[in-house]
Amino acid sequence: MLFDEVTSLRQLVSLWPEGLMFLIGLGLLYLSITRNYEPLLLFPIGTGIILANVPFGGLADEGGLLWTLKTIGLDTQIFPVLMFLGLGALTDFSPLIQRPYLALLGAAAQVGIFITLLGASAMGFTLQEAAAVAMIGGADGPTAIFVSTRLAPEDLWAPVAVSAFSYMALVPLIQPPIMRLLTTEKERMVKMEYEEEPVRPLLLYLFPLVVVIITTVLAPRATPIIGMFMFGNLLRISGRVERLAQAAQNELANVVTIFLGLAVGGMMTAERFLDLRTLLVFALGLVAFMLATAGGVLFGKIMYLVSGGRINPLLGAAGVSAVPESARVVHAVAQEANPSNYLVMHAMGPNVAGVLGSAIAGGVLLSSLS
Repeated sequence: MLFDEVTSLRQLVSLWPEGLMFLIGLGLLYLSITRNYEPLLLFPIGTGIILANVPFGGLADEGGLLWTLKTIGLDTQIFPVLMFLGLGALTDFSPLIQRPYLALLGAAAQVGIFITLLGASAMGFTLQEAAAVAMIGGADGPTAIFVSTRLAPEDLWAPVAVSAFSYMALVPLIQPPIMRLLTTEKERMVKMEYEEEPVRPLLLYLFPLVVVIITTVLAPRATPIIGMFMFGNLLRISGRVERLAQAAQNELANVVTIFLGLAVGGMMTAERFLDLRTLLVFALGLVAFMLATAGGVLFGKIMYLVSGGRINPLLGAAGVSAVPESARVVHAVAQEANPSNYLVMHAMGPNVAGVLGSAIAGGVLLSSLS
């Protein structure tokens, strides 16, 4: 009897890694439910982590449910591509078309990707692995998944995806201290009036087509995600296929989000997660995101000087791809300095430009390193 009790205790103790992963999954559920941090993403990811680490459940093993979702959606890259279709149907490019110069802020924020690429490579990651890790700095989960599944080994897919989505969720905590550190109160108080001007329908149609052409020339490997992104946007603006636009915005986007979250979480088994490389991925991802925010804000300060103080440099923080959370954070920090300031619509310009910028940066890395 004593031998049986000792054996059972040893078996229970041996399951501590799975228990730790349970706690991590529950932590993501807590953030999504009680803190409202990207619940549509963190809830299914947290659930996937828990299901993947159920002892003897086998859901993440070959032939299991989570393994099947990964094989169908991540091995083929179909989930991130379909996510871009839904995002395109939800995106309004009007703020960017009205003020195209704000696209420079979206481009500047991509500096975090390329600096982190060099840093990760110096720390022992191969160039392909470093590129996948660096994409976390774009704060664009679907693009990070798309790049990592094409460049990096499978053991890095889940850490890259989870860290990218987690930092997207933590934008309200990560970005404001950096924004305050790099700007003065006078700069944060700059008030920018927003006069909504109707965009000609022809421009709304031409914009997606021109972006796809430019992407094909500059970063052809990004064409699948940019092409679906713009297809979704054309569904939105056409006014003739409302049912398809609504399906892309709602049913398709929701189903893909559920399956993508479960597939990503399902790869976060204790064997894969409790590893030094995984911890380095999360650390480097955080650095990349902070550098991206800093790069955008610093370029915003340049635009502030060039414009004679008419452009609020906080807009640079919206150059990352966390749509629309970064735009809301910019608005909130600006209102702290000047309660009459209303920057959210201005910030949407660099915010959607950041989505395009991170996708093009990913395409450049794919073209260079595949």
